[in-house]
Amino acid sequence: MTGTPTIALLGGGFSDDPDTLLDDFVLEAAGRTRPKICFLPTASGDAPGYIEGFHAAFGPRACEPSHLELFRRTVTDLRSFVLAQDIVYVGGGNTANMLAVWRVHGLDTILREAYESGVLLCGISAGACCWFETAFSDSFGPPVPLTDGLGLLPGSVCPHYDSEPERRPGYLTAVNDRVLPGGWAVDDGAAGLFTDGRLVDVVTRRPGATLRRVGVGEDGSVAEVAQTARALGA
Repeated sequence: MTGTPTIALLGGGFSDDPDTLLDDFVLEAAGRTRPKICFLPTASGDAPGYIEGFHAAFGPRACEPSHLELFRRTVTDLRSFVLAQDIVYVGGGNTANMLAVWRVHGLDTILREAYESGVLLCGISAGACCWFETAFSDSFGPPVPLTDGLGLLPGSVCPHYDSEPERRPGYLTAVNDRVLPGGWAVDDGAAGLFTDGRLVDVVTRRPGATLRRVGVGEDGSVAEVAQTARALGA
């Protein structure tokens, strides 16, 4: 584990990309030779194919992969299992349903403890939305504000910012209307690393993809600022 509270927001990874660049970024950020990485597929209903895809992608890598199912739960001591990991990797799917299931099992509290103890938390889509106070989420159909995230990071987040046509205008409107607080927009193909709640690194696997800071400016209107991203694999 990293030793400091760390979260990585992913705009891709093994489930979406033809390369391993963003997943390599996560493994390297853990600061371990063979990090223990646990996949949480809750947002997909613990879809077997998603779990198989994770193990196919990480099994040959320099890491120790595992997964944690809650719909077919076999792990009795969740706290010991999660705190023994170096990385917790949360998959995409339905954010609202995932958060509800986590809370029923007490996993929300355990993940907070893991974060504070230095386990690197990361994920794509729902796996990025969950760490914030609020998110622009498609849990209920078309993207709308979701206001009951874990709150490990302040403000709001919007995934798939540049790839789904309704995301950018909807998120900007929600922030402009003060329905959501300002926050971060994640392009597909980019990733951002936060330590102690601060953005410390932005990477991209394709030109133009980045994280964007979205907020209300001094003139009262919403604005977005693209962050400088370093290219992976260059």
